[in-house]
Amino acid sequence: MEFDFPIRKIIHIDMDAFYASVEQLDFPNLKGKPLAVGGGEKRGVVAAASYEARKYGVRSAMSGKLARELCPHLIFVPTRFERYREISSKIRELFFEYTDLVEPLSLDEAYLDVTKNKKGLFSATVIARELRGRIKEETGLNASAGISINKFIAKIASDINKPNGQKTIPPEAVISFLENLDVKKFYGVGKVTRNKMYRLGIFTGLDLKNKSLEFLEKHFGKSGSHYYNIVRGIHNSPVRTFRLQKSLGAEHTFSENITSEVFMIEHLENIAAQVEERLYRRKLAGKTITLKIRYSDFTLQTRSRTIETYVYKKTALLKIVKELLYQEKLKDSVRLLGISVSNLNNEAPTVNKPFPKEEQLRLEF
Repeated sequence: MEFDFPIRKIIHIDMDAFYASVEQLDFPNLKGKPLAVGGGEKRGVVAAASYEARKYGVRSAMSGKLARELCPHLIFVPTRFERYREISSKIRELFFEYTDLVEPLSLDEAYLDVTKNKKGLFSATVIARELRGRIKEETGLNASAGISINKFIAKIASDINKPNGQKTIPPEAVISFLENLDVKKFYGVGKVTRNKMYRLGIFTGLDLKNKSLEFLEKHFGKSGSHYYNIVRGIHNSPVRTFRLQKSLGAEHTFSENITSEVFMIEHLENIAAQVEERLYRRKLAGKTITLKIRYSDFTLQTRSRTIETYVYKKTALLKIVKELLYQEKLKDSVRLLGISVSNLNNEAPTVNKPFPKEEQLRLEF
């Protein structure tokens, strides 16, 4: 099948239950047991769950209280991000043995462009299988992989044979694969968009493909053209060798809901200090300051202000945050406060340019 856009050979590597798997690796007595990382305290949130815990419905971002209700014998362990970063660095070193075109998404997943690779291997499927074996050998952890012509499809494919598996969607199978896929499986289609698509009679990729560009833009705005393209296999975003950080912040969940703005200011001072330290460490500053407020009923409110100069100091951040806090009355007691800084002064990322069509390597997948 011929496409009118560059064909790349993209691998999406996704570590299986990474944080939980690291804990089970380091503490063998936890193997085979339902495990949650983080979330153990009264107002905690689950950062990661082992596959044994997932069988009970425990998921990341779930409250620790709900997780315990679903799985009364769930074991909670605290997060150890330094350890996770250590192992993530080892895995990333393996990636660079195959290609310099690596785009990390987080500590546990990354895209690799292996259209041209350092090993001279013809098959991206073989590279993915070899990489997963190397990861297992070097770290003792399992990884899953998706392989296809672009990042969007590779990301979807990596979920298909999880855990400890891989799936290749070669060029000739891309269109039929997307047409038969439930739209809820499309990467980036969340619960709200999924339900809206269902209401419009869009259940599969084929249903989506049968809608005109005008129809999709009418109902989904700017995202309409994105949906129009991806279901046709068009997603030309290259692997970015430097992932541009768009925002940086910190937040705090209180053990008890608070209503006093005086107490909130005290906590915001500490949060602003954390943000200053993180910005300073990364040599960043920003123009947009956002105050995040989560109320006792779990509703979320954000208040933002953009200024003309870049700031990173606690005093400057706190001055704006106080103004944001007082700009309107709080609607309820507060369980979480956060501060983030965006519109940063970091440089534009470098990206790999697509191969000219005549130079593309038609290698086997």
